[in-house]
Amino acid sequence: MATAAASSAAEPETEPRAGPTAEGEEDETEAAPARREAFSRAVAAAPYKTLGPGRGHPEEGVSESDGDESAMASSAESSAGEYEWEYDEEEEKNQLEIERLEEQLSINVYDYNCHVDLIRLLRLEGELTKVRMARQKMSEIFPLTEELWLEWLHDEITMALDGLDREHVYDLFEKAVKDYMCPNIWLEYGQYSVGGIGQKGGLEKVRSVFERALSSVGLHMTKGLAIWEAYREFESAIVEAARPIAGFLSPFDRDQTFDSQLEKVHSLFRRQLAIPLYEMEATFAEYEEWSEDPIPESVIQNYNKALQQLEKYKPYEDALLEAEAPRLAEYQAYIDFEMKVGDPARIQLIFERALVENCLVPDLWIRYSQYLDRQLKVKDLVLSVHHRAVRNCPWTVALWSRYLLAMERHGVDHQVIAVTFEKALSAGFIQATDYVEIWQAYLDYLRRRVDFKQDSSKELEELRSAFTRALEYLKQEVEERFNESGDPSCTIMQNWARIEARLCNNMQKARELWDSIMTKGNAKYANMWLEYYNLERAHGDSQHCRKALHRAVQCTSDYPEHVCEVLLTLERTEGTLEDWDIAVQKTETRLARVNEQRIKAAEKEAALAQQEEEKAEHRKKTRAEKKALKKKKKTRGPDKRKADEDDEKEWGDDEEEPASKRRKVENSVPPAGEAQALEAETGLFGRSAPVAVEPPSKQKERAAALKRDVPKVLHDSSKDGVTVFVSNLPYSMDEPDVKLRPLFEACGEVVEVRPIFSNRGDFRGYCYVEFKEEKSALKALELDRKNVEGRPMFVSPCVDKSKNPDFKVFRYSTALEKHKLFISGLPFSCTKEELEEICKAHGTVRDIRLVTNRAGKPKGLAYVEYENESQASQAVMKMDGMTIKENVIKVAISNPPQRKVPEHPEARKGPGGPVVPRQMYGARGRGRTQLTLLPRALQRTSTAVAQAENGPAPKPAATEAPKMSNADFAKLLLRK
Repeated sequence: MATAAASSAAEPETEPRAGPTAEGEEDETEAAPARREAFSRAVAAAPYKTLGPGRGHPEEGVSESDGDESAMASSAESSAGEYEWEYDEEEEKNQLEIERLEEQLSINVYDYNCHVDLIRLLRLEGELTKVRMARQKMSEIFPLTEELWLEWLHDEITMALDGLDREHVYDLFEKAVKDYMCPNIWLEYGQYSVGGIGQKGGLEKVRSVFERALSSVGLHMTKGLAIWEAYREFESAIVEAARPIAGFLSPFDRDQTFDSQLEKVHSLFRRQLAIPLYEMEATFAEYEEWSEDPIPESVIQNYNKALQQLEKYKPYEDALLEAEAPRLAEYQAYIDFEMKVGDPARIQLIFERALVENCLVPDLWIRYSQYLDRQLKVKDLVLSVHHRAVRNCPWTVALWSRYLLAMERHGVDHQVIAVTFEKALSAGFIQATDYVEIWQAYLDYLRRRVDFKQDSSKELEELRSAFTRALEYLKQEVEERFNESGDPSCTIMQNWARIEARLCNNMQKARELWDSIMTKGNAKYANMWLEYYNLERAHGDSQHCRKALHRAVQCTSDYPEHVCEVLLTLERTEGTLEDWDIAVQKTETRLARVNEQRIKAAEKEAALAQQEEEKAEHRKKTRAEKKALKKKKKTRGPDKRKADEDDEKEWGDDEEEPASKRRKVENSVPPAGEAQALEAETGLFGRSAPVAVEPPSKQKERAAALKRDVPKVLHDSSKDGVTVFVSNLPYSMDEPDVKLRPLFEACGEVVEVRPIFSNRGDFRGYCYVEFKEEKSALKALELDRKNVEGRPMFVSPCVDKSKNPDFKVFRYSTALEKHKLFISGLPFSCTKEELEEICKAHGTVRDIRLVTNRAGKPKGLAYVEYENESQASQAVMKMDGMTIKENVIKVAISNPPQRKVPEHPEARKGPGGPVVPRQMYGARGRGRTQLTLLPRALQRTSTAVAQAENGPAPKPAATEAPKMSNADFAKLLLRK
């Protein structure tokens, strides 16, 4: 009776499908055109993305589209001739694009955007079979988003013609609900299952789907309400359908059918009211109106308790509603709160909600899987989450390692684990060390399978072959890709040697492995020798221990004293007198040689420091002579002296520019007074009157007069906290104070903009900006590198470097940043917008910085900051080697090399203060103004020094040819 009532209640759902299902005798050849026609109608319909509780069923949408289709068909017939040529051209263009995308996927099957574009074009072209295959391939590699799944399901629902097609759609729904927690997909699943209620087991199917939906998303405070209402409406429809015939039933039948169905609705109301959900008050009012009996006191108590819980959860839900996606910080706070409360169902729910928007954040997957591994320990749930984690973030080796451990922990078959490991190797890690880590995890698993009590077994042979394959893989595959094996200390080979020695009692194999380790450049490290010595000590014999230490004494270069001490300790406790004498002789000889080498290195370092000191003294004297010469020519004002001193202190890395070069730059732009005079002498209509050229003496007098007009203000160091130093401004800037003031007033109230001028009255390219408040000065630092008239403006704190010599300002990080990319090889014409258009295809771009020189000219380099590490990793794999405007670019994770710092900076100081060595001037060495004007033949000594600084010290060349005797001259002549 309940089934019949449910069938009558669901008749509006199944009515549009009555025609096709009634004609079940038509064969497959007749069904195919019908499917294509339905698929075409689905493509022509509006995008199937916005879903909610009030959205109509898919079956109803098919009948509604028939009228639209006829209208569109009549319109198309009226204008078919007019647009036929354009349609053919567009179709041909789409086919070419489809072929290109298919070829691209044959090269790189992990191109996510390529899959999406191919599915879109195939869907537009109405290629039913191909679009199914494309979607299937993509779903095997990537988890699909809610929009992609709903679009796929909508197309399949529209084309479903019989019971087999319905089962196919059910299978698709089962796959869809496994990727992410999507309330809309569950709602659609429940509504679609209602359409099949007339089939065998249809009612049980509907209830099963809705119950699973409630267990998955029923606790969702904002979207769970739709599932509860849909389920309750379904059961209420059965009650209403059975009500007219309830009066004609016997008391027993009524109790078995109508009353039991009525109790199902009561149960749904009570279960829903015990859960904190939004709009609970409306649900409670609806229950009061619907129920014929008073609401039990226990239900009211549970309802009030849920309301109290709702108030605790509301701040976190409101924070999610107010924030913008992906809301990772808000979800993290919500997760922390749920972890403190400790409800496993709610903890699982909030993790799933967070992963819907942050599916590419590896740390979130790691935290979720770690919670499941340690707390719930449910096999199917744990393995499902691990599987989804590696599908979403396949480039993260930690997720694969945890997946292998979880599979081993829950007793998964060995073949399945081996297949999973092979998938991990093909995942495309971004670092060579990642491959070492995944191999180590798999080898650990294989080692735990071996029963070492047996002399030989299948598992032991498999372990040894795996070690051999790992070493070959790192040497061939990894080293070819990264130019390094990722395992310089040979950790995998060390573990193999320990297993052979300790568990297999095969010291001969262990010695062979350690010999191979030492030949790979590890013989110079004391810790490697001591590791081998300890292994021999535990599982070998004294002869090999002594032999290893003797070799270590000769080869170790980092800590030879430690190795010598171990050797002497061994001979003191176990050796003979002869062994002791040999050990003492070898250690003393070795340590004497090491001390000699260290003395030579120290002398060499001191010589280099002396040379740098002499160069610094020479530069200091030259600078002092120039200053004295200038003071002798003309006495300068206090403001000018202060500006020069500040200039030298702020830019201590650069030497003072020669006067000739500065005059050339200053003369490139006419002074303000001359410009005004030129404008006045040009007539009203552009005709210039004859102008008499003033003699140089008059020009100097005019420049001096202009200089006298500029107010001379001494720099007040007490105001450094509210002052910023602005440099690298264009020399041609007119009225810098007027132009810069609006720019800095956005940071706060500006007290004064003080530009620095030369003797001629020309702007020198830097100034001081004083604010009223310190927070305004700190905010002004954010304007650093802002483009001003084609040049990057430098904004730094105003600091007296004579008091703070080590003060440095560098805006950008010099450490490893996994969410930021470094791109080189860009064409100079590439703009920030063009690069952003390319990069945003692989993730959310937070910032792009094109590297320029001081003049604002591009250097072909850029830094691109993504939202998270996973997006940056994907961009590296897809963009590295890409061609942009005929330039092949290189893309890598941002990890700037460490700046070289002298080992003994105190040895490089001169009497006048710190002297910067040559390496510290930057990648291009000294500036053009620092070249020594000497012939190359006279610079041999400095060249040798430079080589000593940048690499191994060359052998000292003979400065004077050896004297030759008469016999030597005779031999020389005979040789000719």
